[in-house]
This record gives sequence, C-alpha cells and structure tokens, in this order.
Amino acid sequence: MTAPAPPLRIGLAGLGTVGIGVVKIVQRHADLIAARTGRAVVITAVSARDKTKNRDADLSGYAWETDPVDLARRDDVDVFVEVMGGHDGPARAATEAAIAAGKDVVSANKALLAHHGQALAEAAEAKGAVIRFEAAVAGGIPVIKALTEGLAGNRITRVMGVMNGSCNYILTRMQNEGLTYETVFEEARQLGYLEADPNLDVGGIDAGHKLSLLASIAFGTKVAFDKVELEGIGNVSIEDIELADDMGYHIKLLGVAQLTGRGLEQRMTPCLVPAESPLGQLQGGTNMVVLEGDSVGQIVMRGPGAGMGPTASAVMADVIDLARGFRVSTFGQPAASLKDPIAAKSATPAAYYLRMTLLDKPGALAKIATCIGEAGISIDQMRQLNKPGEADNKATVLLVTHKAAPADIAHAMAQFDATGVLIGAPVAIRIEEV
Repeated sequence: MTAPAPPLRIGLAGLGTVGIGVVKIVQRHADLIAARTGRAVVITAVSARDKTKNRDADLSGYAWETDPVDLARRDDVDVFVEVMGGHDGPARAATEAAIAAGKDVVSANKALLAHHGQALAEAAEAKGAVIRFEAAVAGGIPVIKALTEGLAGNRITRVMGVMNGSCNYILTRMQNEGLTYETVFEEARQLGYLEADPNLDVGGIDAGHKLSLLASIAFGTKVAFDKVELEGIGNVSIEDIELADDMGYHIKLLGVAQLTGRGLEQRMTPCLVPAESPLGQLQGGTNMVVLEGDSVGQIVMRGPGAGMGPTASAVMADVIDLARGFRVSTFGQPAASLKDPIAAKSATPAAYYLRMTLLDKPGALAKIATCIGEAGISIDQMRQLNKPGEADNKATVLLVTHKAAPADIAHAMAQFDATGVLIGAPVAIRIEEV
C-alpha cells in the first residue's frame, strides 16, 4: 500500500486581510483541499509585527515569527506565502531568504514582482524553486493561469483590461451619479477603497504593476514596469464623462499591452471604450481582463479584483498547484529565455477624442482645423456645444479624429496655443478598439 504524501507546510507572512483569508480557507476547507490534492495542506508558522492584535481567526496552533526572514528559513516550511506587500524591505528580504533556502514562494505582491521579478525568477530557478503569483494580478480572476496554461498554445496578440477596482469605482460612480472626481475620490477614501498612498491607485501605478507582469508572460519579455506609460484618472472631468457617454463611449482606466513592429507597447491610461462593450459595461470595483490569441480569438474574464475572499482564493490556487506537484516557470518560460523588451517609440495609431474651449469669433474653429490638418490628422466628427451658463464669447468644441499617431495628436495640440483662439488647456483621450 502506498504511503500517503506528507503534508505541504505553509509559512504565512502577513496577517492582514488577505493573510487571514488564507488562514480561513485552510481551516475551513482542509478536507476538500486534501481530497483534491492527495495530501494535507497545513499552516505551520506565521509572521506579523503585532502578535496581540485581534485578527478574528484562531492562530493558536501556529508557531510565530516576528521577523518574516526567520519564517522563510524555518525547516518546517515548504512553501513561503508572502502577503505583506511593498517592493522592498521585509517582503523582498524574506522572499529572497525563502528562495535561498530552496523553498517555493507564493506571492500576492505585484509591486515586488514588477520591480524585482526577473532577478527573483532567476534565483528561484537556480535553486529548483518556483514563484507563483496569481493573487498579484486582478484578485480572484485566474488570469495568470489562463496565460501560462489555458492559452499556452497561442501567440498572444494583445492583453487589455481594467485592473484597479478603486479607479473603476470612481469612474462609474461619476458616470452614474454625475458627481465630480473630487467628490467621489473623497467618498472612496472614506470607505477605505484607496491605498494609504492613494496615488498608487488613482495614479495608475498599482494597475501598471499588474500590466507589466501580464505583458512579461504574454510576450516572453523581462518585466519592464519602468517602460509602462502611466496616466492616472485625476484629470478626468465629469464633463468629459458626460460628453463621451453622449457619443456612446465610457471612460475607463485601461491597461493595454501589445507587441508590434514598433516594439512593446504598455499603456495604463484613461481611454474611451464603446459603452456597449464588456469593458464599457463594467461597473463598480470589479476587474476585467481581455486576452487575445491568434488561435483562440478573444477571451474576456471578469471578477472581483481585491478583497479577503477573492485574493486568498487566488493564493490558495497556487498553493494547491504546488501540493499537486504542478510546477511552471515564474513567467511561463525559463527566466533566462525572457528577452529584453524594446519599448515602442510610438504607440499604435488610434482615434482620439479632443475637447477644447475657444473664443467664439469668426475663423476660430478654422484655425484649429488647420493645425489638425497640418499634423496629418483627419476629422471624423466635429461639434460646437452650447453649454448652459457659458459666456457668449466662449464656445466648447468637441472633435473626434480618425486613427492618428499619438505623436501627431501631440504635435497638433502643441500648435493650438499659437492660434490665439484657445482658452485653457485642451483635452485629448485615446479611443481604444475593443
């Protein structure tokens, strides 16, 4: 008779929302996990700064380490689970210690992997260990597994998505209630939807980390977060949201990565998407990732991007794979085979939404149209809006271009100032085909 496999022993670093979620799944579903893996999965030791804090979970059966590095080195830990966060400091030191000790790592830390993923992956492979990070991208959506397993036979052509639930909450609340960005930002802060440093969310940094990780897997390149074009949602006005809606579009903080003849494009910026598209209909704090492959076509994955249950579920999916003996390289192929990405010098051409306020006098619009034409851009739609309360000598003008290179749009806008008819700064937002 075959002896049962020994338990897989977890060392859990971080007992915040996600860490406690992991504890609850391990305790609640012990029999289910054992049945699905053929072995028990147990937590042997944990680490957090404050042992006395009430965490609404029974931790009495676990050894305690104040220093996560000590946890990572314990002999009774097979898999080091890191859910502390932060791209340096204790999270990095403990992850490196676990790898040096030959342990597998499961991480929810997108910042750590976006900044140090290549070095960590190389170190892990040299030790025969693996790093899994399903929980680091889009919470409960199994997008890493989709790219590394389900779509492994495809050449991925584009990765796209809404990857920060806080930003999507803000934009959809503005859309649905007609509220200003400042009002909804404060509401989100009061509700605890934003990071301690809100710019990680609204500045697009958190979502940019996730996009860079997906791009690495999708295109076989080294993680290049520093090459992601980042623009947050702080300048998105209720006026543009309402005007876009009137034209059949919604504004989303949209991540797009694609490998073209120009190089690797990685953008996390506000974009207009068709209101009737899956991305356009996405509401609240939900995430959505769209994967496009040469054989499968388009796959749309929607689900909760954060929270105790969804993120802990993703952590445990990785732990269960390891318990089953399933091992895959960190970014879907050996780290040494990943290529240095060549950042695209210019993005793929797209249609653009342009809004500006002009002096309402003869020839004003013609001067703007001349700037656009001289930049080699053709106009698809043009409207002059009569806004209630706007002074008689001002006119709001809305333009939608045909596909144009971003550099040409920037050149045209730079020429607007010289016309003498522009009031304030113009707005340009990319329209993404989805």
